[in-house]
Amino acid sequence: MAGRMVVGSAALAELVRPASAPDPAGGHRVLPVRPELTGLLPNRGLRRGSTIAVGAGQPRRSGATSLILALLAEASRAGSWCAVVGVPTFGAGAAAEAGIALDRLALVPNPGPEWPTVVAALIDGVDVVVTAVPTTVSASIATRLAARARQRGSVLVPYGRWDGADVTLQVVRGVWEGLGPGRGRLRRREVTVSARGRGAAARPKEIKVWLPGDELTRVIPRSTGAGAVRAAAPRRLRVVAPAAAVRPLTVVGSA
Repeated sequence: MAGRMVVGSAALAELVRPASAPDPAGGHRVLPVRPELTGLLPNRGLRRGSTIAVGAGQPRRSGATSLILALLAEASRAGSWCAVVGVPTFGAGAAAEAGIALDRLALVPNPGPEWPTVVAALIDGVDVVVTAVPTTVSASIATRLAARARQRGSVLVPYGRWDGADVTLQVVRGVWEGLGPGRGRLRRREVTVSARGRGAAARPKEIKVWLPGDELTRVIPRSTGAGAVRAAAPRRLRVVAPAAAVRPLTVVGSA
């Protein structure tokens, strides 16, 4: 896919529809997510105007990026625009395999010091905005961006620590499968995803899912057993590769 480069945060508005334009997805207040994740969210989806944080975890490559892909996939498939800011390792190849439409995906790998301006501009016209949280972000800037998302009807997805989020999702445990004694191949990963928040999301929740490589993603039933896992409804989900094989659509916030 041919990339498109735009220099300067002011030019971002030309890439996306104005927030006041008719919603191509039909004006729905809740954007869909994969069925496996609906139980973690109070509205069983991404409610427009909400802030859904994804904890980075320790180490950062703990499955959080795969969780972000899962959050974006169904909304993108349904026609929503998505943007990812400040995550240079986010791969377009993995995004496409997860079901995200690359022609409606804007990547700003390195927004630089204009990070708040870039995120605010994207909130004005993009349905779901994922952004890595800079360590220097102030509480006042975070509050203003969350308020802007509420006003514009965008879903803000901070990647990292974000106080005051409506819901915070985090991969708290993960176990790889596929390696035998001295040989084998990493095939899938059993992860536990937790959700905590405020209001309707105040009660903590947890689910277990598979994040496979070439197989299928399923919720892992509480009643263990290989037969029960195989019988679950299949959904596509890829573990994010460390480097993308496909050049993404790129929006450069600042030189």
